[in-house]
Amino acid sequence: MFFFSENHTDLTFKPISLECAYLLIINNDLEGALKIFETIDSPRGKWGKILTSLLNGYTETFPSYFSIRNFLEIDLDFLLKNNKIEYVEQLLGAIDFLAEINQESYKFVARVMYENKLYNAAKEYLDKSKNIFYKDPELHFMYAKYYINKSEYTYAYYHINECLKILPDYYPAKKLKTEICEYLV
Repeated sequence: MFFFSENHTDLTFKPISLECAYLLIINNDLEGALKIFETIDSPRGKWGKILTSLLNGYTETFPSYFSIRNFLEIDLDFLLKNNKIEYVEQLLGAIDFLAEINQESYKFVARVMYENKLYNAAKEYLDKSKNIFYKDPELHFMYAKYYINKSEYTYAYYHINECLKILPDYYPAKKLKTEICEYLV
């Protein structure tokens, strides 16, 4: 699958565009992607420069908290969906560095892994996230979903309750708790 489209025959890109830079990443031309990202004066362009350097195994520029929040999940998912496993490994190799800047980085990785059905990896990154920021309601919500998927409803129930202790009016958690309770009867 190319990008996220089933029918990729109708795709056209401007030569100097984010789309073209990402196409170059898919084609293993990190240097070309970097050159394009350097011409794009936007938060996405700045992140793209950092991304390409991370994919090359180093970075001289620190990403911002917000750039990690806004783009890490999207790009990790993009790389997974395009089967760029070596780049996924490079990005995951930098996750401790990114987590020093944005403590939610492990949670972002966990969500991507879970949505791509890489459940063992999702659990690993959920656990890393829990060690940094236990009182994150979204983290416990994700744990509950993980444990439902594993048919471990007692653990799911525990985590959904932890979520609701932190954020009692979180509607998706209330709804998920109702679902979990049906399994516990």
